Amino acid sequence: MIYLDHAAATPVSDKTLEAMKPYFLVDFFNPSSAYLPAKKVAHDFSEAKANIAHAIGAKENDLIITAGATEANNLAMTAISSEAKVLYLKTEHDSVRNPAKRFNSEEIAVDKNGRINLDDLKSKIDDNTELISVALANNELGTIQPLAEIAALVREIRLERLKNGSSRQLLLHSDASQATNLLDINVARLGVDLLTLNAAKVYGPKGVGALYISHDVRLKPLSVGGGQENGIRSGTENVPGVIGFASALTHAKEHLNGNRKKYANFRKILLNEIKDYELINKKHSLDNFVVLCFDGLDAERLIYLLEEREVYVSTGAACAASKGVRSHVLAAIGLSDSEINGSLRITLGETNTEEQIHEAAKIINEVVALERERIRRG
Repeated sequence: MIYLDHAAATPVSDKTLEAMKPYFLVDFFNPSSAYLPAKKVAHDFSEAKANIAHAIGAKENDLIITAGATEANNLAMTAISSEAKVLYLKTEHDSVRNPAKRFNSEEIAVDKNGRINLDDLKSKIDDNTELISVALANNELGTIQPLAEIAALVREIRLERLKNGSSRQLLLHSDASQATNLLDINVARLGVDLLTLNAAKVYGPKGVGALYISHDVRLKPLSVGGGQENGIRSGTENVPGVIGFASALTHAKEHLNGNRKKYANFRKILLNEIKDYELINKKHSLDNFVVLCFDGLDAERLIYLLEEREVYVSTGAACAASKGVRSHVLAAIGLSDSEINGSLRITLGETNTEEQIHEAAKIINEVVALERERIRRG
């Protein structure tokens, strides 16, 4: 098997799985219980949460643990008033797009590489705008956004509002799910007020995420109960999941530079050896994303044929592809229906070797050539 869909899911690493095991089998206690073994579990949970926060330059109390990025993105929207305006990038994941549509919302335009159009953003911010949501790196293209520039604009508008006597907040939220494994993330440098993290994209367990919240942001709980997570996210803590998240994120931080170099080399091999394609994400992309268009071919059929050869790639976001939905991300960057239908997303990861990459390029070439010949013959 050659797995090239790491943006959709990553396997839990052996080291992370070992770190989690005791909290399933031995230290299984509820952290809220009063006896000493439970208090030890509560301490370990707190320490793991602090390590996750430290990895992004934050403190333990700045984080709310969630059941993944989708919940974190939805929770971020509770920071604003019901009459507020929300601006979000046209290429955002549906877990941002759909909750934003509950408010007065507008999309921010992007260029052909998926980078934000800052002039369009400026033109759409009005006196009612309270939240701007821009993913640090896109989940279909890997496009990295200039968050520090966006944050500088947000600060300017806040100052203007204060001068004009307005107390309306303006917050910057970013979903960093895809970026955490490849970028050195620091919330102060980014200038964000809210940041979404996802364990499942960094070789940690699925169903675990976190939302960073700056000190002056106030959230409203999506559910109420026992008051865990400062009353914002009630429910018995997912101790094994958070232990695993901390382990995986620590590993990711330690191997950032090595992974970037490895993936850049793999990407170069693919682009040199695969034939008859157009590269879609030409600039500002994470090193492990390779998005190729085979115009005139059906990417879903290519995926099926590649699967038969045990090479696993995708057409974009797994949740959209499973429903047969046309990619709004590829449409946003100006691709035609034919180009969208012929586009494959390859995302590299720690499971890959250079030998696999050469083999994958060879198999992709063979499958594409056979498909073109089949179509030519009619």
